[in-house]
Amino acid sequence: MSGPTGLRRVAGVAAVVVSSFAASSLLVSSASAGTRAVPETMRAAAFDKGGGPEVLSIHQVPVPIPGSGEVLIAVHGSGVAVWEAGLRQHPNERMRFPAVLGGDGAGTIVAIGPSVRGFKVGDNVYGTGYGFYAEYTKARADRIARVPKGVSLTEASVLAISGLSAMQGIDDVLQLKKGETLIIHGAAGGVGTLAIQLAKLRGAKVLATATTEEGLALASRLGADAVVNGRTGDIAAAAKQFAPQGVDAVLGLAGGDALEHCIDSLRRDGSGRVAYLYGIEPLPRPRGAIRMILYNFVVSTPGLERLNKAVEAKRMRVPVAAEYSLADAAEAHRRLEAGHLLGKIVLLAH
Repeated sequence: MSGPTGLRRVAGVAAVVVSSFAASSLLVSSASAGTRAVPETMRAAAFDKGGGPEVLSIHQVPVPIPGSGEVLIAVHGSGVAVWEAGLRQHPNERMRFPAVLGGDGAGTIVAIGPSVRGFKVGDNVYGTGYGFYAEYTKARADRIARVPKGVSLTEASVLAISGLSAMQGIDDVLQLKKGETLIIHGAAGGVGTLAIQLAKLRGAKVLATATTEEGLALASRLGADAVVNGRTGDIAAAAKQFAPQGVDAVLGLAGGDALEHCIDSLRRDGSGRVAYLYGIEPLPRPRGAIRMILYNFVVSTPGLERLNKAVEAKRMRVPVAAEYSLADAAEAHRRLEAGHLLGKIVLLAH
Protein backbone atom coordinates (compact mmCIF):
# COMPACT_ATOMS: atom_id res chain seq x y z
CA MET A 1 0.00 0.00 0.00
CA SER A 2 1.48 3.33 -1.02
CA GLY A 3 0.65 6.79 0.25
CA PRO A 4 -1.69 7.66 3.10
CA THR A 5 -4.66 5.76 1.71
CA GLY A 6 -4.77 2.39 0.00
CA LEU A 7 -6.96 -0.56 -0.83
CA ARG A 8 -6.64 -3.83 1.03
CA ARG A 9 -8.58 -6.88 2.16
CA VAL A 10 -9.54 -7.16 5.82
CA ALA A 11 -10.48 -10.82 6.39
CA GLY A 12 -12.23 -10.96 3.04
CA VAL A 13 -13.65 -7.43 3.18
CA ALA A 14 -12.70 -4.85 0.57
CA ALA A 15 -11.41 -1.94 2.61
CA VAL A 16 -9.65 1.35 2.27
CA VAL A 17 -7.49 2.11 5.27
CA VAL A 18 -7.15 5.79 6.11
CA SER A 19 -3.99 6.33 8.12
CA SER A 20 -3.77 8.65 11.06
CA PHE A 21 -2.16 11.17 8.75
CA ALA A 22 -4.65 11.24 5.78
CA ALA A 23 -8.10 11.54 4.58
CA SER A 24 -43.44 -20.03 -24.93
CA SER A 25 -40.86 -22.27 -23.36
CA LEU A 26 -37.17 -22.48 -23.24
CA LEU A 27 -35.34 -25.53 -21.99
CA VAL A 28 -32.40 -24.50 -19.87
CA SER A 29 -30.22 -27.55 -19.52
CA SER A 30 -27.21 -28.52 -17.49
CA ALA A 31 -24.64 -31.25 -17.42
CA SER A 32 -26.56 -32.72 -14.50
CA ALA A 33 -30.24 -33.48 -14.12
CA GLY A 34 -31.10 -29.84 -13.35
CA THR A 35 -33.39 -29.09 -16.30
CA ARG A 36 -36.76 -27.37 -16.23
CA ALA A 37 -38.98 -25.53 -18.73
CA VAL A 38 -39.25 -21.79 -18.17
CA PRO A 39 -40.85 -19.06 -20.29
CA GLU A 40 -38.90 -17.42 -23.09
CA THR A 41 -39.83 -13.96 -21.86
CA MET A 42 -40.60 -12.38 -18.50
CA ARG A 43 -41.78 -9.21 -16.83
CA ALA A 44 -39.12 -6.88 -15.47
CA ALA A 45 -39.16 -3.42 -13.92
CA ALA A 46 -36.74 -1.64 -16.24
CA PHE A 47 -35.91 1.74 -17.74
CA ASP A 48 -34.85 2.97 -21.20
CA LYS A 49 -33.13 6.18 -20.10
CA GLY A 50 -31.90 7.84 -16.95
CA GLY A 51 -34.22 10.00 -14.89
CA GLY A 52 -36.57 10.09 -11.94
CA PRO A 53 -38.57 7.16 -10.53
CA GLU A 54 -41.11 7.56 -13.34
CA VAL A 55 -38.69 6.04 -15.89
CA LEU A 56 -39.22 2.62 -14.25
CA SER A 57 -41.96 0.57 -15.91
CA ILE A 58 -42.80 -3.01 -16.79
CA HIS A 59 -40.93 -4.37 -19.81
CA GLN A 60 -41.19 -7.77 -21.48
CA VAL A 61 -37.63 -9.05 -21.82
CA PRO A 62 -35.94 -12.40 -22.56
CA VAL A 63 -35.38 -14.81 -19.68
CA PRO A 64 -31.61 -15.09 -19.17
CA ILE A 65 -29.88 -18.42 -19.80
CA PRO A 66 -27.43 -19.53 -17.11
CA GLY A 67 -23.92 -20.24 -18.25
CA SER A 68 -21.16 -22.25 -16.63
CA GLY A 69 -21.18 -21.82 -12.87
CA GLU A 70 -24.55 -20.05 -12.89
CA VAL A 71 -28.10 -20.85 -11.82
CA LEU A 72 -31.43 -19.47 -12.99
CA ILE A 73 -33.64 -18.19 -10.16
CA ALA A 74 -37.39 -17.64 -10.21
CA VAL A 75 -37.29 -14.41 -8.23
CA HIS A 76 -39.47 -13.99 -5.17
CA GLY A 77 -38.22 -10.54 -4.26
CA SER A 78 -35.41 -8.04 -4.62
CA GLY A 79 -33.89 -5.54 -2.24
CA VAL A 80 -34.23 -1.89 -3.25
CA ALA A 81 -31.04 0.03 -2.51
CA VAL A 82 -29.97 3.67 -2.50
CA TRP A 83 -27.21 3.13 -5.07
CA GLU A 84 -29.81 1.69 -7.46
CA ALA A 85 -31.58 5.04 -7.42
CA GLY A 86 -28.24 6.59 -8.36
CA LEU A 87 -27.83 4.21 -11.30
CA ARG A 88 -31.38 4.96 -12.41
CA GLN A 89 -30.67 8.68 -12.35
CA HIS A 90 -27.22 8.45 -13.95
CA PRO A 91 -26.75 5.20 -15.93
CA ASN A 92 -23.13 4.33 -16.59
CA GLU A 93 -21.70 3.54 -19.99
CA ARG A 94 -21.76 -0.22 -19.33
CA MET A 95 -25.53 -0.40 -18.86
CA ARG A 96 -27.64 -1.74 -21.70
CA PHE A 97 -31.25 -0.68 -22.18
CA PRO A 98 -33.77 -1.69 -21.13
CA ALA A 99 -31.78 -1.73 -17.87
CA VAL A 100 -32.92 -4.01 -15.06
CA LEU A 101 -31.71 -3.16 -11.56
CA GLY A 102 -31.60 -5.34 -8.47
CA GLY A 103 -28.29 -6.23 -6.81
CA ASP A 104 -29.62 -8.80 -4.36
CA GLY A 105 -32.68 -10.89 -3.78
CA ALA A 106 -34.12 -14.34 -3.14
CA GLY A 107 -36.08 -17.01 -4.95
CA THR A 108 -36.13 -20.61 -6.12
CA ILE A 109 -33.61 -22.27 -8.45
CA VAL A 110 -35.37 -23.42 -11.64
CA ALA A 111 -32.37 -24.36 -13.80
CA ILE A 112 -28.68 -25.06 -13.28
CA GLY A 113 -25.84 -24.36 -15.68
CA PRO A 114 -22.75 -26.54 -16.20
CA SER A 115 -20.12 -26.86 -13.47
CA VAL A 116 -22.50 -25.98 -10.61
CA ARG A 117 -22.10 -28.07 -7.47
CA GLY A 118 -23.95 -27.94 -4.18
CA PHE A 119 -27.31 -26.66 -5.45
CA LYS A 120 -30.30 -28.29 -7.13
CA VAL A 121 -33.52 -27.24 -8.81
CA GLY A 122 -36.08 -26.37 -6.14
CA ASP A 123 -33.60 -24.90 -3.63
CA ASN A 124 -34.69 -21.63 -2.05
CA VAL A 125 -31.66 -19.33 -2.21
CA TYR A 126 -30.61 -15.74 -1.70
CA GLY A 127 -27.58 -13.77 -2.72
CA THR A 128 -26.26 -11.10 -5.05
CA GLY A 129 -26.27 -10.63 -8.80
CA TYR A 130 -27.68 -8.33 -11.47
CA GLY A 131 -31.28 -7.91 -12.52
CA PHE A 132 -33.36 -9.06 -9.55
CA TYR A 133 -36.09 -6.54 -10.49
CA ALA A 134 -37.59 -9.29 -12.67
CA GLU A 135 -39.44 -12.59 -12.61
CA TYR A 136 -36.21 -14.49 -13.36
CA THR A 137 -32.54 -13.74 -13.01
CA LYS A 138 -29.31 -15.68 -13.29
CA ALA A 139 -26.70 -15.61 -10.55
CA ARG A 140 -23.27 -17.05 -10.00
CA ALA A 141 -23.41 -20.12 -7.80
CA ASP A 142 -20.52 -18.79 -5.71
CA ARG A 143 -22.59 -15.72 -4.77
CA ILE A 144 -25.69 -17.43 -3.40
CA ALA A 145 -26.60 -19.61 -0.43
CA ARG A 146 -29.66 -21.41 0.83
CA VAL A 147 -32.11 -19.27 2.78
CA PRO A 148 -31.35 -19.59 6.52
CA LYS A 149 -33.81 -21.36 8.79
CA GLY A 150 -36.44 -19.11 10.30
CA VAL A 151 -36.15 -16.49 7.54
CA SER A 152 -38.92 -16.08 4.96
CA LEU A 153 -38.23 -15.60 1.26
CA THR A 154 -39.42 -12.01 1.57
CA GLU A 155 -36.97 -11.33 4.41
CA ALA A 156 -34.19 -13.15 2.56
CA SER A 157 -34.78 -10.84 -0.41
CA VAL A 158 -33.21 -7.98 1.57
CA LEU A 159 -30.66 -9.97 3.57
CA ALA A 160 -27.59 -10.54 1.38
CA ILE A 161 -25.98 -7.12 0.92
CA SER A 162 -27.20 -5.63 4.21
CA GLY A 163 -26.29 -8.76 6.15
CA LEU A 164 -22.81 -9.08 4.68
CA SER A 165 -22.18 -5.36 5.19
CA ALA A 166 -23.20 -5.63 8.84
CA MET A 167 -21.33 -8.87 9.58
CA GLN A 168 -18.10 -7.91 7.83
CA GLY A 169 -18.10 -4.48 9.46
CA ILE A 170 -18.65 -5.96 12.94
CA ASP A 171 -16.49 -9.09 12.68
CA ASP A 172 -13.83 -8.51 10.06
CA VAL A 173 -13.13 -4.78 10.10
CA LEU A 174 -13.86 -3.74 13.69
CA GLN A 175 -13.14 -7.24 15.07
CA LEU A 176 -15.55 -6.48 17.89
CA LYS A 177 -15.03 -8.47 21.08
CA LYS A 178 -17.26 -9.46 23.97
CA GLY A 179 -17.69 -6.66 26.47
CA GLU A 180 -16.64 -3.86 24.10
CA THR A 181 -18.78 -0.79 23.45
CA LEU A 182 -19.98 0.20 19.98
CA ILE A 183 -21.86 3.13 18.48
CA ILE A 184 -23.90 2.18 15.41
CA HIS A 185 -24.66 5.42 13.59
CA GLY A 186 -27.64 5.05 11.26
CA ALA A 187 -28.99 2.02 13.08
CA ALA A 188 -32.55 1.94 11.76
CA GLY A 189 -31.75 1.07 8.14
CA GLY A 190 -31.15 -2.23 6.41
CA VAL A 191 -27.54 -2.61 7.56
CA GLY A 192 -27.95 -1.01 10.97
CA THR A 193 -30.85 -3.18 12.14
CA LEU A 194 -28.81 -6.30 11.41
CA ALA A 195 -25.62 -4.82 12.86
CA ILE A 196 -27.33 -4.24 16.22
CA GLN A 197 -28.27 -7.90 16.45
CA LEU A 198 -24.87 -9.15 15.30
CA ALA A 199 -23.07 -6.93 17.81
CA LYS A 200 -25.27 -8.25 20.61
CA LEU A 201 -24.59 -11.81 19.43
CA ARG A 202 -20.87 -11.07 19.84
CA GLY A 203 -21.47 -9.83 23.40
CA ALA A 204 -20.93 -6.11 22.78
CA LYS A 205 -22.83 -3.17 24.24
CA VAL A 206 -24.53 -0.99 21.64
CA LEU A 207 -25.44 2.69 21.52
CA ALA A 208 -27.63 3.20 18.44
CA THR A 209 -28.45 6.44 16.64
CA ALA A 210 -31.51 7.06 14.46
CA THR A 211 -33.31 10.18 13.29
CA THR A 212 -36.93 9.32 14.17
CA GLU A 213 -38.71 8.11 17.28
CA GLU A 214 -39.84 5.04 15.32
CA GLY A 215 -36.24 4.26 14.42
CA LEU A 216 -35.09 4.63 18.03
CA ALA A 217 -37.89 2.35 19.20
CA LEU A 218 -36.96 -0.28 16.61
CA ALA A 219 -33.28 -0.14 17.63
CA SER A 220 -34.28 -0.70 21.24
CA ARG A 221 -36.50 -3.65 20.33
CA LEU A 222 -33.63 -5.22 18.39
CA GLY A 223 -31.38 -5.11 21.45
CA ALA A 224 -29.60 -1.74 21.56
CA ASP A 225 -28.54 -0.96 25.13
CA ALA A 226 -29.01 2.80 24.62
CA VAL A 227 -30.32 5.05 21.85
CA VAL A 228 -29.95 8.71 20.90
CA ASN A 229 -31.48 10.81 18.16
CA GLY A 230 -28.69 11.49 15.69
CA ARG A 231 -30.31 14.69 14.46
CA THR A 232 -31.70 16.38 17.58
CA GLY A 233 -30.01 14.55 20.47
CA ASP A 234 -26.74 15.20 22.30
CA ILE A 235 -24.54 12.38 21.01
CA ALA A 236 -21.53 13.44 23.07
CA ALA A 237 -23.51 13.38 26.32
CA ALA A 238 -25.18 10.08 25.48
CA ALA A 239 -21.83 8.48 24.61
CA LYS A 240 -20.22 9.81 27.81
CA GLN A 241 -22.98 8.26 29.89
CA PHE A 242 -22.83 5.03 27.86
CA ALA A 243 -19.04 4.64 28.01
CA PRO A 244 -17.35 7.12 30.43
CA GLN A 245 -13.85 6.15 29.25
CA GLY A 246 -14.82 6.43 25.60
CA VAL A 247 -16.39 3.91 23.25
CA ASP A 248 -14.28 1.17 21.70
CA ALA A 249 -15.63 1.34 18.17
CA VAL A 250 -17.94 3.17 15.78
CA LEU A 251 -19.78 1.67 12.81
CA GLY A 252 -20.66 4.57 10.51
CA LEU A 253 -23.60 3.94 8.18
CA ALA A 254 -24.41 7.61 7.55
CA GLY A 255 -22.19 10.65 7.18
CA GLY A 256 -22.25 14.22 8.42
CA ASP A 257 -21.74 16.08 11.67
CA ALA A 258 -23.47 13.40 13.75
CA LEU A 259 -20.91 10.81 12.64
CA GLU A 260 -18.12 13.24 13.58
CA HIS A 261 -19.62 13.49 17.09
CA CYS A 262 -19.70 9.68 17.30
CA ILE A 263 -16.03 9.46 16.34
CA ASP A 264 -15.13 12.17 18.87
CA SER A 265 -16.57 9.84 21.54
CA LEU A 266 -13.93 7.14 20.92
CA ARG A 267 -11.42 6.24 23.60
CA ARG A 268 -8.02 7.90 23.20
CA ASP A 269 -5.68 5.10 24.24
CA GLY A 270 -5.01 3.89 20.70
CA SER A 271 -7.56 1.07 20.64
CA GLY A 272 -10.48 3.12 19.31
CA ARG A 273 -11.41 2.37 15.71
CA VAL A 274 -13.98 3.30 13.09
CA ALA A 275 -15.49 1.34 10.20
CA TYR A 276 -17.54 3.35 7.74
CA LEU A 277 -19.44 1.89 4.84
CA TYR A 278 -18.59 2.71 1.24
CA GLY A 279 -21.06 5.21 -0.21
CA ILE A 280 -21.67 7.39 2.83
CA GLU A 281 -21.30 11.13 2.32
CA PRO A 282 -19.50 13.17 3.42
CA LEU A 283 -16.60 10.99 4.51
CA PRO A 284 -15.41 11.59 8.08
CA ARG A 285 -12.20 13.53 8.63
CA PRO A 286 -9.12 11.60 9.83
CA ARG A 287 -8.23 11.75 13.53
CA GLY A 288 -4.77 11.41 15.11
CA ALA A 289 -3.98 7.80 15.90
CA ILE A 290 -7.55 6.51 15.47
CA ARG A 291 -7.75 3.64 12.99
CA MET A 292 -10.37 4.53 10.36
CA ILE A 293 -11.34 2.01 7.69
CA LEU A 294 -13.58 2.53 4.68
CA TYR A 295 -14.99 -0.84 3.62
CA ASN A 296 -17.44 -2.50 1.26
CA PHE A 297 -19.03 -5.94 1.47
CA VAL A 298 -17.49 -8.92 -0.33
CA VAL A 299 -19.81 -11.73 -1.38
CA SER A 300 -19.10 -15.46 -1.50
CA THR A 301 -21.04 -18.61 -0.67
CA PRO A 302 -18.87 -19.26 2.44
CA GLY A 303 -19.49 -15.69 3.55
CA LEU A 304 -23.24 -16.09 3.14
CA GLU A 305 -23.12 -19.40 4.99
CA ARG A 306 -21.26 -17.68 7.84
CA LEU A 307 -24.01 -15.07 7.86
CA ASN A 308 -26.60 -17.87 7.96
CA LYS A 309 -25.01 -19.28 11.12
CA ALA A 310 -25.22 -15.91 12.82
CA VAL A 311 -28.81 -15.33 11.68
CA GLU A 312 -29.89 -18.74 12.94
CA ALA A 313 -27.95 -18.49 16.22
CA LYS A 314 -29.48 -15.10 17.05
CA ARG A 315 -32.87 -15.89 15.48
CA MET A 316 -32.39 -12.52 13.89
CA ARG A 317 -35.19 -10.33 12.69
CA VAL A 318 -34.79 -8.97 9.17
CA PRO A 319 -36.88 -5.77 9.09
CA VAL A 320 -38.70 -5.10 5.83
CA ALA A 321 -39.51 -1.40 5.51
CA ALA A 322 -42.17 -1.81 2.80
CA GLU A 323 -43.29 -4.21 0.07
CA TYR A 324 -44.05 -3.25 -3.54
CA SER A 325 -44.87 -5.21 -6.69
CA LEU A 326 -42.77 -5.04 -9.86
CA ALA A 327 -45.45 -2.85 -11.41
CA ASP A 328 -45.01 -0.39 -8.54
CA ALA A 329 -41.21 -0.13 -8.83
CA ALA A 330 -41.44 3.61 -9.50
CA GLU A 331 -43.39 4.08 -6.29
CA ALA A 332 -40.84 1.96 -4.42
CA HIS A 333 -38.08 4.31 -5.62
CA ARG A 334 -40.10 7.35 -4.56
CA ARG A 335 -40.40 5.87 -1.09
CA LEU A 336 -36.69 5.05 -1.10
CA GLU A 337 -35.78 8.63 -1.91
CA ALA A 338 -38.07 9.94 0.86
CA GLY A 339 -35.70 8.32 3.39
CA HIS A 340 -36.22 7.40 7.06
CA LEU A 341 -36.72 3.73 6.25
CA LEU A 342 -36.97 1.15 9.02
CA GLY A 343 -35.11 -1.73 7.38
CA LYS A 344 -35.06 -2.14 3.61
CA ILE A 345 -37.68 -2.07 0.84
CA VAL A 346 -38.46 -5.29 -1.03
CA LEU A 347 -39.77 -5.48 -4.59
CA LEU A 348 -41.89 -8.61 -5.00
CA ALA A 349 -41.83 -10.35 -8.39
CA HIS A 350 -45.24 -12.04 -8.14
